Amino acid sequence: MELRHLRYFCAVAEEKNLTRAAEKLFIAQPPLTRQIKQLEEDVGAQLFDRHSRGLTLTPAGKYFWEQAKQMLAKADMVIENTRRIAEEQKAVFSIGFVPSVFYGQLPSLVRDLRQQTNANILLHDLKTGEQIEALKTGKIDIGFGRLTIPDEQVEQTILFQEPLLVALHVGHPLLKKGEPTLEELAKMPMILYPANKAATPTFADICTSLFTSRGMTTNVTQQVNDLQTALGLVASEMGFALVSEQVRHFGRDDVVFIPLQDKSITCPVIFSRRKEPMDSITALAVKILKNLVENHQSSL
Repeated sequence: MELRHLRYFCAVAEEKNLTRAAEKLFIAQPPLTRQIKQLEEDVGAQLFDRHSRGLTLTPAGKYFWEQAKQMLAKADMVIENTRRIAEEQKAVFSIGFVPSVFYGQLPSLVRDLRQQTNANILLHDLKTGEQIEALKTGKIDIGFGRLTIPDEQVEQTILFQEPLLVALHVGHPLLKKGEPTLEELAKMPMILYPANKAATPTFADICTSLFTSRGMTTNVTQQVNDLQTALGLVASEMGFALVSEQVRHFGRDDVVFIPLQDKSITCPVIFSRRKEPMDSITALAVKILKNLVENHQSSL
């Protein structure tokens, strides 16, 4: 089986029509039909049900399609990284992260990796669910997120639990009352981030579940894509936002960060990597990260 066979299959699966798939691939239909039949023989399973008006995937075909897309994405990433290495004579090491972890251990990890390796370190702003897919396709090598998303190909480790803080405008009247409760916050306009258009949960779901799990409703007035925009809305007195403790280092004169009254309310920092033997750079990253986490815990 060659990569072109997978590309042919994916085109047919997407179009559900051999004629349109052939046009998309710039090949004639009869050779494409033969390639698909040969692929089914090689796999040993029927991948498509044939109908007078087109094709539909069989259950085996649906599984094969998901795996084929991952294999093609990984192959494309390998080719891209190989070319980059050839041009720059450097290995490529990619890290996925959610913005709220960028103010903690991640900058130190990147700095130490740059100092101790000859690798080209690439950073990708990805939600935790996106990181899982990126790990499986090889787009990233490790990831830092907030959510546990079970996947048989990915190993996730909770590094530590981090307190959640309330971001308020510097002149907000709630500041005079001390540390707020969730009951008080539930009555106020809430700003959520990130906006979630995907099926997998995000930090926004963590925040809303704090209220719903306690039988409270939230008054979400704005949902935005990123942390900086959320803090900008807080500064504009549009409402409050819940943020991780690391965000305290995000310096703004017009926003203050205060603890919740309930100190048991925390959010995890989660490290993700592929379930496979570690290469030398990943092993070094894990070693550096272990020291950084130990230093963080000892400073509490």
